[in-house]
Amino acid sequence: MLGSAPGLSGRWERLEPRPRARMLRQVLHAGLRTSFHALGRFVASHPVFFASAPVLLSILLGSSFSRYRVEEDVESLLAPKHSLAKIEGNLVDSLFPVNRSKHALYSDLQTPGRYGRVIITTRKGSVMDPVHLDAILKLHRRIYQMQVTVPATGFNSFNYSFSNLCLLDDKNVCIIDDIIRAMEEIQSARNSNRSVPVLRYPITQLADGRQAYIGHQMGGVQGWGPGGAMRAQGMGVRGEGVRSARALQLTYYLQAPGGLMDRVASQWEKAFCAELQHFAELHPKLGFYPSTSSSLRTDFQFSSVLARRPLLASLGVCGVLVVLCCSMRDCVRSKPWLGLLALLSITLSGLTAAGILNLTGATYNSTYLGIPFVMLGHGLFGSFEMLSSWRRTREDQHVKERVASVFEDVMLRFSGSTMIHLMTLGLAASPLTNMEAVRLFCRTAALAVTISYVYMLSFYSSCLVFTGYLETGYRHGCFCRRVPKPDRLDSKPAWYRCLMYTRYQEETQVTNPPQGIGHTHTPNPDLTHTHTHPHPHTTNNPAVRGHAHVANSTHPHPHPHSTASTDPHPQDSHLLLGCVRRCYGDWITNTYVKPFVVLLYLVYISFGLMGFLQVTQGSDPSALVAMDTATVLYTRAQQRYFSSYSPVIGFYIYESAPYWNASVQRDLLEYAKGFQRISWLEAYLNYLSDRNQSTSQPRENFTRTLRHAFLREPQFAHFADDIIFAERGQGEEPDVAASRIFLVAKTTENKREEMSVLLDTLRRLSLTSRVRFLIFNPSFVYLDRYAAAVSSPLRHSLLAVLFLLGLSSLAVVEPLVSVWLGLTLLSVQFGVLGFMTLWGVELDCMSVLCLISALGHSADCSGPLLCGFAAGRGESRTRWVRVALERHGVPSLQTLICYGAALVPVGSIRSNLTRTLFRCLTLTAACSALHTLAFLPTLLTFLPPSKSQGHGPGGEGQRQEVECVEMNDSTRVVDQITTV
Repeated sequence: MLGSAPGLSGRWERLEPRPRARMLRQVLHAGLRTSFHALGRFVASHPVFFASAPVLLSILLGSSFSRYRVEEDVESLLAPKHSLAKIEGNLVDSLFPVNRSKHALYSDLQTPGRYGRVIITTRKGSVMDPVHLDAILKLHRRIYQMQVTVPATGFNSFNYSFSNLCLLDDKNVCIIDDIIRAMEEIQSARNSNRSVPVLRYPITQLADGRQAYIGHQMGGVQGWGPGGAMRAQGMGVRGEGVRSARALQLTYYLQAPGGLMDRVASQWEKAFCAELQHFAELHPKLGFYPSTSSSLRTDFQFSSVLARRPLLASLGVCGVLVVLCCSMRDCVRSKPWLGLLALLSITLSGLTAAGILNLTGATYNSTYLGIPFVMLGHGLFGSFEMLSSWRRTREDQHVKERVASVFEDVMLRFSGSTMIHLMTLGLAASPLTNMEAVRLFCRTAALAVTISYVYMLSFYSSCLVFTGYLETGYRHGCFCRRVPKPDRLDSKPAWYRCLMYTRYQEETQVTNPPQGIGHTHTPNPDLTHTHTHPHPHTTNNPAVRGHAHVANSTHPHPHPHSTASTDPHPQDSHLLLGCVRRCYGDWITNTYVKPFVVLLYLVYISFGLMGFLQVTQGSDPSALVAMDTATVLYTRAQQRYFSSYSPVIGFYIYESAPYWNASVQRDLLEYAKGFQRISWLEAYLNYLSDRNQSTSQPRENFTRTLRHAFLREPQFAHFADDIIFAERGQGEEPDVAASRIFLVAKTTENKREEMSVLLDTLRRLSLTSRVRFLIFNPSFVYLDRYAAAVSSPLRHSLLAVLFLLGLSSLAVVEPLVSVWLGLTLLSVQFGVLGFMTLWGVELDCMSVLCLISALGHSADCSGPLLCGFAAGRGESRTRWVRVALERHGVPSLQTLICYGAALVPVGSIRSNLTRTLFRCLTLTAACSALHTLAFLPTLLTFLPPSKSQGHGPGGEGQRQEVECVEMNDSTRVVDQITTV
């Protein structure tokens, strides 16, 4: 068996009274460590079962991918779940459904189930030029006559055209955009050599006398000003003549009342996009940007398709680095397979979680791309911590005892970081979260982290047992064949000796003679104790049972010289461990380096604050889809050519109001003042004024004239869609139960921000108005309470972590450790939020998901370092900072290296969603690395907790301590008690 000279382990126990809270922490801490010791021994006793059970379970659950389903409703994912805009939208749909409109539809206002939409642009000239106008009308006719066959084959197949699916007007003719009617009038006038009718913008008058708003159908407009001067886009007044236009937007609404018609409409949308693509090839001077009702869903989920190969590349790159991080020059103590098995454990846990989701009927969406990285960071942290603890155990112990020691040393910290992950994700997955995408992501991530934790305890630990037996049998860590002894290697070639290099037990005993047990050192004059130097490989030997000498902690505090002293076999140390031990630890704690680190932290906080003050919300769903897709191209074209005016806003008066009252009329006209508007009330009052009738009439006369005179005029007949009458009684004129007015606001480049301000302003006005009204546009569903819906999960998770740390400080963790960890989490979160804003990332649901997972990731990296530093007593702060860096900083560094390398392929994915994911996770890893490897090691050298063991003079006199030493060898156990 591999071994080294038997070492000694000293544990201390104070005999003076202690506070009850400290005693409670010690009892609970000792009980938990004992429980994990027993669990480790149990796992090591049954390695075959714990290695095979997770694999079989993953295979069984992985076979459920036949039930794989993708989320269809993107609006429910990305819009706030509970908002006033959704309630208002339901009320609007009940009062004025789409199929009730018999004259005109506004493409920015109505969002029916199925539609096809296209923006047509010209690269030179105007879309109103004869050649372009003829091409656009030709495209319209081809779309109108286009047919789809459903089912594609069979005797029951039918051909469906747009006329079979469209919304019909009162004459059973398909409702089309008003700009098409205006263009047909212009074409007809040109063909008959008549004067071309004047097309005005943004409100024009059609041949039948009806006024139509075309601001959302014509973009990039240049108008004629007074005296024939040309005006730029959006600079004209109401009804200004159009000189040229760079873009047109056409919308084709479809009816899909049932399952069959919905399938037909879906096929028609695909044929619509194919027809536009074919037409674009025939007309290269025109640009076509299509969009359908399924474009957002398809392009949102397309990020998952694009990420398949980069995710596999991430796994491969991470696998190579994990193998390197687990390798040493010593071929026996090197464990490259253990790194790959750690990745396999994470992969199996992900497969198991996916199988559970499939069996429970859950759906998938592209935000789940961040879950593998949550699992990767947490799983690698646990595996590297266990491997580091394994290398600190005594090599002459049995494998079961060494695994039990690893469990006792690591699993309490690993369980604590897992609890932080589950607390942050669990609270964000609760009903308190108003964003469905955030809630589903956190629920799935919490399930995956839980399974990953269980598999780390079972599968990975059993793999550690198997590799331990290989090490005990002096077998090669990579090829698993027995390594010859040095006398047999002398006759082999140099490359073979280098490949098979290891240290045998005899070399260890000659090079590392047992340390004497009688060495005495005096840390301070008030407290003298006998100190025993353990063997360098026995600094973490929980197998030696005894009482612990701790203050506010219950695990043993080995002397820092035991690990930080000069290694007699430097070639056997890990490369990163050697660099930290011999170079970095001394450099980062150097007196002349500390001021620069503190200055670097101040710069970090300054830039973080700069970005924090510039945080903007990203409520646009197109910012979460794949790049170069139909949704992104359509959105860019719309922002470029149609940003002069806001979408059409519906002003809905949903209760009966005294419209005949002069004061009510003045209020409604005042509300609409400053907007471009299509208002039945304004047109009706002008109609009365033109006929020299009073606008303040009795209710009966006002309603009778409205119904029997005004709405029967051809130019005003379309207003019948905007008024709902309610019968009063026999022989009485009905009341106007509800009505609507269409408003359009002048906007600038910050269109969404201005819409949000407009929404808040009009809502405040509705609370004080005598007329009960509401405003609605489909985009309000994403704007309404978006900032609160996005930020609340992050705020709740952060408060939950701080509460958990505060609660655990009363029972398990030292209070100062909780304080330091809480401040570290806040600092990392603050830095990530600020720097991601400076990097151009908006606060949307994807960035919030990354910020929530950053809490657990930063706790993984910095928590063990803080616990290791706080556990030490005696010596100087600098000494214990170096020890903590060697024991816990190296595993954190290994995790960050592998984690950062796995993120690199993600940055190459052409998707807005994965771009946000890459930037946020990269900043999370960078900020965590700065705090773990630079800021905390420096600040802990001169800030609490204190390392002094001395006590000031008091009435209790000189305190006594008892050192309980267990000396173990292979044959007997001797207990020696020395009183000082």
